[in-house]
Amino acid sequence: MYFDTFSDFIAMGGYAAYVWSAFGITLFCMLALYWKSVSQGKALLNDIQQKIDREARRQAAKKMENTL
Repeated sequence: MYFDTFSDFIAMGGYAAYVWSAFGITLFCMLALYWKSVSQGKALLNDIQQKIDREARRQAAKKMENTL
């Protein structure tokens, strides 16, 4: 679609409310999805690190138990 002026582009042929709200909702959803993915990734890495630390403490206690 061809627009003569920038204001025509913003008006989107009379459908600006629909077009720009669709862009806004899409942008919001994409940002929310990105934020959720990043936060879940950090939580997963934290959980894995806690499991590794727990297993290391368990192994150290097992070694200590065998020396007594």
